[in-house]
This record gives sequence, C-alpha cells and structure tokens, in this order.
Amino acid sequence: MDDYFDRNRYTLYIYIESTSRLVEWLMNRFAIHSKIDPNDITVTFNGKRLEEEDKNRLSDYFNEAQFVKRNHIFPGTEESFLHPETAVIPFIINVQSRKKEMNFYLYPYDDHVDVVKQWKKKIISFTLSSEPLQNFSISEKA
Repeated sequence: MDDYFDRNRYTLYIYIESTSRLVEWLMNRFAIHSKIDPNDITVTFNGKRLEEEDKNRLSDYFNEAQFVKRNHIFPGTEESFLHPETAVIPFIINVQSRKKEMNFYLYPYDDHVDVVKQWKKKIISFTLSSEPLQNFSISEKA
C-alpha cells in the first residue's frame, strides 16, 4: 500500500512540476516587461556603446525593475513614443538572440523610467520603477 502512495505522490509531483513550467513559459512569452540576457544585448547611450561592466549593471537593474503600468499607444502616435520631445537621452538596448530581435528605449526620469519596446513592426510602451535604473550613470574610465 505504501508503494502505491509513493508512486502516486511521484506522479503528482511530475504533473505539478510540468504544469508550473508551462505556466512560467506562457507568462514569459507574453510578458510586457521581459527579462533580458546580458549576453544577447548591446547597449548604447548618446551613440556610444557601453562597456561590458556598465552593460551588465544596466541589464541587472532592468531585470529587477518593477512594472508600474502600460502606456497606451494610439495608431499614428508611434513616432512620438520612439522620439519624444524631451531633453532625456535614452539608453538603447538592442537584443539579438536566436529567435528575436528587438530594441528597448529607456528614458530615465527622477521618479520612473519610461520604456519603449520595438520589435518587428510593433511598439509598446510601459513605465518601470527602479531607483538604480533612474539614477544609472556610466562609469568613467581613467
């Protein structure tokens, strides 16, 4: 009898584990604020490529940032999100991996970070909260 319960407990564990993985995959697949792998990205600021150390710090801050809200983009207003009339110079994260190519434009302000995500012909915008990302500065090399 104990063997019967052990087998069923093991079967239940496999079922729950595979279901959890499926849910996690689906959530990552359709996430607005997707995580980025530092090995798959290049980051530029004001036309200059960031050093490896700065790139890794920025990607860590981006991945740890809290999603605040999605900003609605109405048809015909896409350009105003990609090139807003602001004095803030964006960090541009270019992601290139096996299956995807996309750009993130990060506009850090004092109290939030606006992000524009562009891939294929789609554009979405959202707001993040992250003090390290809001105050991010490029380290100066001597």
